[in-house]
Amino acid sequence: MAGRNHLYVPGPTNIPDEVLSAMHVPSEDHRSPIFPELFKPLLEDLKKVFKTETGHSFIFPATGTAGWEIALTNTLSPGDKVLIYRFGQFSHLWAAMAKRLGFEVIVIERPWGEGIPLDDLEARLKEDGQHEIKAILATHNETATGVTSDIGGVRKAMDAAGHPALLFVDGVSSIASIDFRMDEWGVDGAISGSQKGFMLPAGAALVAFSQKAIAACDTAQSRRAFLDLKDQLASNKDGYTPYTPSIPMLYGLRKALDLLLAEGLENVYARHYRLAEGTRKAIAAWGLELCAKPGFESNTVSAVVVPAGKDARDVIATAYSKYNISLGAGLNEVAGKVFRIGHVGDMNDVSMLGAIAGVEMALLDNGFDIKAGSGVAAAIEYYRTTA
Repeated sequence: MAGRNHLYVPGPTNIPDEVLSAMHVPSEDHRSPIFPELFKPLLEDLKKVFKTETGHSFIFPATGTAGWEIALTNTLSPGDKVLIYRFGQFSHLWAAMAKRLGFEVIVIERPWGEGIPLDDLEARLKEDGQHEIKAILATHNETATGVTSDIGGVRKAMDAAGHPALLFVDGVSSIASIDFRMDEWGVDGAISGSQKGFMLPAGAALVAFSQKAIAACDTAQSRRAFLDLKDQLASNKDGYTPYTPSIPMLYGLRKALDLLLAEGLENVYARHYRLAEGTRKAIAAWGLELCAKPGFESNTVSAVVVPAGKDARDVIATAYSKYNISLGAGLNEVAGKVFRIGHVGDMNDVSMLGAIAGVEMALLDNGFDIKAGSGVAAAIEYYRTTA
């Protein structure tokens, strides 16, 4: 098929040409005297994206999923209690990992389409008078359902309950795209990955930990080796890594951070809001609904619910095979019930309109009762008047 594939999944995202070019480098010695000139500034600039001045940032040659494991095993001991609300595939997987690692996991089920219920969290923490719960696992942006939870509100609930648990946040599909404030929100472990807002290939776990979390490493009894924060701390202070890094990934990260910081993080957040809001206008014009309940809508991904009698997988297949557009599939409990439009990373108004047009054609081809051009027109009007 002529032309390129148009990637509108919520990760991996489109990689800017500048980042691709920056990654096209020959092999070099990661133990050389000049390697710290590349590596140390990366750690410092990552802290700007996480919005922490007091925490430590880390780069692991891994994925966001590894970031979950890094947070758990470096700060906790087998049998420790952790609390997590399950309302999507990725909160589900994080809870499953915690169980497999030997922690006692308190899983609170919530409807898929909602986020963390702050009143319920505060009440549960107040009931834990002995402070047996050692960590809260909070999914900031649930990619499977297009739901964003209020992490600042989570911190307020914890403080209102006077609870000392660690706060770990899965920000894989939010950090570098949606407002995130590690220090202000009292986040102890912020977890992200390279392939979403950072506009890189998959393969880097980009994480940050508070001083409280770093101190917890001294007493944590969980086994770890490759993912041990202490190994990173010992090497990072001199500008090196404890094992072989991906040099092309580091050069790509350098360029990606340059792009994000040049645009300005507040502008990055505003751009993602506009892209999302235009997409939501189109979805409403089609007469369709989001999986996310009001107040929980994500600015990086919209999960669109198809009517009874329709299968979202047909829309995805048509978009791919006929129009060369990649959309996100529904996962687990919402498989076949939703398709997902990613609006994250290296995108602007016109690229988003391409996604909306492609989805609209796929919907028409699958017999959806919509008016041709309705979604595109609604998005155009919004983008024009807010540009």
